[in-house]
Amino acid sequence: MDFLNKVTVVPSLPEKIKGLKDLSKNMWWTWNYDSQELFEEIDSDLWKKVNRNPVIFLKQVSQKKLEAKSNNKKFFEKYEKVMKKFNQYLNEKNTWFNATHKDYPQGEIAYFCAEYGIHESLPIYSGGLGILAGDHVKSASDLGLPFVAVGFLYREGYFIQQIDKNGQQQSHYEKFDFSNFPVEPAKDSNGDELYVNIKILGRSVYVKVWKLNVGRVSLYLLDTDIKQNDPEDRKLTHRLYGGDHEMRIKQEMLLGIAGVRVLREMGINPSVWHMNEGHAAFLGLERVKEYVQQENLTFKEALEATRAGSVFTTHTPVPAGNDTFDFNLIEKYFSDYWPTLEATRDEFFDLGREQRPDGSQAFSMTILALKMAGRANGVSELHGKVSRGLWKHVWDGLEAVEVPISHVTNGVHSETWIAKELQDLFAEELNKNWVSELDDPDMWAKIDKIPDEKLWNTHVELKGKLVDFIHERVKAQRARHGETVEQLQEIKTIGDKNILTIGFARRFATYKRATLIFRDLERLEKILNNPEKPVQIVFAGKAHPADKPGQELIKRIYEISRMPQFKDKIIILENYDMNMARHLVSGVDIWLNNPRRPHEASGTSGEKAGMNGAMNFSVLDGWWVEGYNGEEKNKNGWAIGDNRDYEDTDLQDRIDSVSIYNTLENEIIPTYYSEDKSKWVKIMKNSISSVAEFFNTSRMVKEYTQKLYMPAAEQGNKFNKDGFRVTKDFAHWRDLLERNWQSIKIKVLTEHNTDEQLEVGKELNIEAEVYLPGIGPDSIDPEIVLARIQENEVTNLKTFKMKLIKEAQKDTYIFKGSFEIDERGYYGYNVRISASHPYMPHKNYLMGLVKHPAF
Repeated sequence: MDFLNKVTVVPSLPEKIKGLKDLSKNMWWTWNYDSQELFEEIDSDLWKKVNRNPVIFLKQVSQKKLEAKSNNKKFFEKYEKVMKKFNQYLNEKNTWFNATHKDYPQGEIAYFCAEYGIHESLPIYSGGLGILAGDHVKSASDLGLPFVAVGFLYREGYFIQQIDKNGQQQSHYEKFDFSNFPVEPAKDSNGDELYVNIKILGRSVYVKVWKLNVGRVSLYLLDTDIKQNDPEDRKLTHRLYGGDHEMRIKQEMLLGIAGVRVLREMGINPSVWHMNEGHAAFLGLERVKEYVQQENLTFKEALEATRAGSVFTTHTPVPAGNDTFDFNLIEKYFSDYWPTLEATRDEFFDLGREQRPDGSQAFSMTILALKMAGRANGVSELHGKVSRGLWKHVWDGLEAVEVPISHVTNGVHSETWIAKELQDLFAEELNKNWVSELDDPDMWAKIDKIPDEKLWNTHVELKGKLVDFIHERVKAQRARHGETVEQLQEIKTIGDKNILTIGFARRFATYKRATLIFRDLERLEKILNNPEKPVQIVFAGKAHPADKPGQELIKRIYEISRMPQFKDKIIILENYDMNMARHLVSGVDIWLNNPRRPHEASGTSGEKAGMNGAMNFSVLDGWWVEGYNGEEKNKNGWAIGDNRDYEDTDLQDRIDSVSIYNTLENEIIPTYYSEDKSKWVKIMKNSISSVAEFFNTSRMVKEYTQKLYMPAAEQGNKFNKDGFRVTKDFAHWRDLLERNWQSIKIKVLTEHNTDEQLEVGKELNIEAEVYLPGIGPDSIDPEIVLARIQENEVTNLKTFKMKLIKEAQKDTYIFKGSFEIDERGYYGYNVRISASHPYMPHKNYLMGLVKHPAF
């Protein structure tokens, strides 16, 4: 039959429940279980089928079911309650930020990241960095920060993982229809759809901008897959972390350069610019260009103005994990860009210059970000220390302990990651408004009052949900492999909610040592198959498509899981995503994490597990160094190995694997199977209270605000007002110092004995003569540096001011100071000078302006 036309008919929302459409278009629903339940109650099978995507759900749901629910009194009451809560949230004025920072000047905090993990139905994330960014945005919304975020809307996102019958990871990509996402085209001031463009290799690349509402926060997402672009350029926003170095540099140009232009076109003029990892560092170049082209600042002045309001967070504790580009690639893509900054080639390359071990040089995105940001931080206390050592060379002349990279320990968004059943229990037993008191230790102390049986039964219920989830996933995987009906029936024997269950789920990078527990298979077999005290382990995670060693780890675990002696005791699930993560962190008893210390920057999955009552069993790396209390009587989890690093990695692996087996056999398993269940539940309670109180993004975003955002906003405001007077003064002063710095000479006048011994408390006086050509004593900070040395490493450092005594002759000054040592040990001391200016926001703000005596 011929048709005049063909149309797709979609349901019409009844007037009474029209608000469901608004709810579906704001990601607020992702961290409010009562709003999710509205969709689920209408059609639970469809809700599951569409991967909990309310936009698709409202396109496919039956009109009859919508009508029936709109006329259901109980459903309508619940709907009204959710919509009231939603609207109150969006219109709330008395937020934490507004109450705490009433005098905050105008201007948003702009947050740039290459990926955002908001929910599994919006697959524009790959793993930890994206999940952290999504949680950061959610808490920024909850706390009422004037916050805006920028990222990519990927056409294919990260890959879908399948594990074939041989254990090989297969990577598949799905093209997304953006009409199925809760995004809408961003509009400019005229109400037209917003497009920006940038030049890449001499041609214009056009970027369409989409807007995603995450509570009160707007997240702007960049898309080049539009007809205005060449086929090659349309691919730039297809895949997350796909392609070669050229694809990566073009993507990072888009994020940084086009991202700044998007905000400008929206009329958004941030006071703070936050680069979340080095992928976003090119935004600093675009801001320098703006100052040069629009404000007539010099290149050096523009650098100071840019740094003043910028923050950089590094997430990578190993050199190989930081993006670098060969100079010829930078020249290829930026040779027509640096003239717009009025910078020379060398000045431009110096912004990211990294000396490689083989003597060659590269352009480091992390160094660029460090030089573009006035404030930098790592994501845990240990990671801050590792980062200071890793980037010490950027601050030549400083010891690692002095490098101005602070830390803000990562957290997770509690409402997103704590299971609904536990949230309900907290509301009943702790505080109805427990979410508003997340970082209150007094509230979490009340967890001891929750009846043990009540908490345990809730946990067993969640374990049951995990077992059902495992059956569903394994059945789909094995059916794809062509297994028989009889074999598929056996899946029902996999998983048991009464058995001690260990979870291991993360990216399969080699340093995470996913197969460490298999180092002694014979011993592990005895542990898992103890008839009275059995154990099961669930694995999940993806390896990057280019990471062959990581894929081999997956294959090895799969092979072991199919061995007869490990049947039903080793389980590996495919396509790890946020949905699977929620089941795992709330359904396992133990969360295993054994990276090669100190390579784990943070590791937030363990925080999610800890909040849900799963105990962490982890190497003392990342956040667990801070989270593990080490108290035998008040235990909140277990440590693997000890609190130190090893140069011999094979020795480290042997020690840590033995630690895993010993702790399982002697502590974890006996405690779980003890007749006195209160012993286990006590550790669960300690885990929940200690982790939930501190390792949440509410505390984390407050800390970012107080330590980084507000000082950056204040400094940025100071440097940018009054026609950039402070910026120009400071840049002129810095230029003067840099031109004369190498001519400075320091001569220590006090005699010293290299083998001398001092008694504790004895004062030592030191005089030094300093030649300061064209600088003057007001521009330096002369000091005595006292360093405690242990195993040839500076572990602690103190400085003591030196006073100006006299000007001995022209440009030559005598300084004097004294110090004493208050504890025994091995120390080194010296004299040094560093740059000092009242406009510097913190000590060691400037790089490369530290001078020691020449010996």
